[in-house]
Amino acid sequence: MRSQSLLISSLAVFLLTLSPVRADDDPESVVVTATRTPQPAAKTGESISIITGEELQERQILPLADALEETPGTTVVRNGGAGQNATLSIRGAEAGQSLVLIDGVRINDPSSVDDEALLGDLFVNNVSRVEVLRGPQSTLYGSDAIGGVVNIITRRGGDTPFALNASGEGGSFGTYRFNAVANGTDSDIEYGAAANVYHTNGISAADVRNGNPESDGYTNIGATGNVRAHLSDTVSLDLRSYYTNARVDFDDNFLFVPPFTVADSAAYERNMLFAGYAGLNTDLLDGMFHNRLAVMESDSQRAFYDSAFDIVHKNESFAGRTTRLEYQGTFDFSPDQQLTFGAEYQRITLDEKDISSFAPQAVEKGASHVASGYAQYLVTLFDQLTLSGGLRYDNDEEFGSHVSAKATAAWALTGWGTVLHANYGDGFKAPTLFEQFSNFSNPLHALRPETAHGWEIGASQRFLDGRASATLTYFNRRTTDQIDFLVPDCSMVPPPAACAVRPFGYYENIARTRADGFEFDAQAKITDEFSISANATNLTATDLSTGLDLARRPHWTASATADWTATNWDVGASVVYVGDRFDSAGELRPLSAYATMNLFGSYHITDHVELFGRVENLFDARYEPVFGYGAAGRAAYGGVRLTL
Repeated sequence: MRSQSLLISSLAVFLLTLSPVRADDDPESVVVTATRTPQPAAKTGESISIITGEELQERQILPLADALEETPGTTVVRNGGAGQNATLSIRGAEAGQSLVLIDGVRINDPSSVDDEALLGDLFVNNVSRVEVLRGPQSTLYGSDAIGGVVNIITRRGGDTPFALNASGEGGSFGTYRFNAVANGTDSDIEYGAAANVYHTNGISAADVRNGNPESDGYTNIGATGNVRAHLSDTVSLDLRSYYTNARVDFDDNFLFVPPFTVADSAAYERNMLFAGYAGLNTDLLDGMFHNRLAVMESDSQRAFYDSAFDIVHKNESFAGRTTRLEYQGTFDFSPDQQLTFGAEYQRITLDEKDISSFAPQAVEKGASHVASGYAQYLVTLFDQLTLSGGLRYDNDEEFGSHVSAKATAAWALTGWGTVLHANYGDGFKAPTLFEQFSNFSNPLHALRPETAHGWEIGASQRFLDGRASATLTYFNRRTTDQIDFLVPDCSMVPPPAACAVRPFGYYENIARTRADGFEFDAQAKITDEFSISANATNLTATDLSTGLDLARRPHWTASATADWTATNWDVGASVVYVGDRFDSAGELRPLSAYATMNLFGSYHITDHVELFGRVENLFDARYEPVFGYGAAGRAAYGGVRLTL
């Protein structure tokens, strides 16, 4: 552990002398997630990272999880290769405690156990930018934002009526992918649309080193659409959509002898998600008063087949639906004063069916209704100090009312190239529908919402006439009433009352947790052609009830990227490091640290034709991302891209 700390500390000191301006360090970089309105990143007082569509294309990243893995403060855990179940933890939060948006629409799946987004099916498709906001954000975003918010913004509009970007590639494990993107501006219409097909024969989800030779394939078909129609100089209509349909083979067989690892099986899963948005925007009072009224809905369908523990073909099905109504108003009193306020209503539903040859079909249904209102005021004083404060009120039909608060400060020291920032935020998460209504619901009493309180303080410094910058942030969050799965000890005499109805376990508010640590982020543009970047996160995530580490939270994560661009070609490399961690609560099943390196490059034959290729996991690192599950070894891919 000491050697890892020295290595990362040395890297940090080195980059402090070189680090360049990154999008999230550039004061002129405008973000929308932190305040729900466009604001320069340096004025938000928040820790926010920006991943641009150009960066994703240069690095040839396909699953968005791979890009998030290179972002400060985030941990991605995947049960095997491409398409397998993948979860996101921001600053040590649980998977379902971070909110994922696509063009403003929540894609967290209400039919999942923890209400998390299905990150394994989320592929890069016409992405303009991704904003990753870290820390509790319930004041503006309500439930599911204890860890933070990931906002994916797709590309719309352009300088011409029609532009096309199409690509095809193939490579290791029988993998191929086709993608087509069209966007443009024609008169009063701005649009963007994309279609994506991805397939791989894959690797065994269960680690092949444990005697599991069967490959688990994956197929993903997806599409996005984003249209804005300007009905007048002050009124516009937005229509947005997102669709994905996937099939993934996985392994659910488990050995009943030590070490009880997962084994090959014929199981597979089908996932479908559709999300839609319709919004009307109006500007009043000579553009000072901006209004948005929107309705959005997401519909998810999941089904599991051929489990190793049953003989029926279809084992389980889940249907989740989210319907939201939103109004948001923004009043610009002046360039330095802004009031943002809004009202929301959300209804989510769950319909689950358990099908077994050993018992009658079980059906579980549930619904939740929440009405909310929020307001936030932002002001800049003396052209240097930006302050904001906000409150939110949520009225949950099942769990009553909840108030969240948020305050931020950002102080730009004139002439020093320094920005100091600090913030405090509340977070909360209502129990999921699965936790409330499945056959693992609490038989003794109603669950309580999870609540969190977090704060951070940090500084960013610019060097070399704005060509360099670095940021260091300390963060701290405490969560109470965290929900976890509890298995009663039915061997007791007399046995607990829950054993009569929930002998295999149920959900309970049993944990108090703390997560704190440091994030370091820097980049360096050494020359006009060569740039490097690096980040490192030191995290301690602890169950305060036991004093032990939370599962699958590495103390150290880090990544670095180098890129060399010339007239007709671009080459680069990236490294991701994930430190030691435990697979299970109670510091059980330790998992070793690992590092992987990728190479990528492209060559422009003409202005319209580009060849590209990459090598993933160059040194063929072998590791377990989850106990008993495997990861892909060295792999190579190549393709061609056409632009019109």
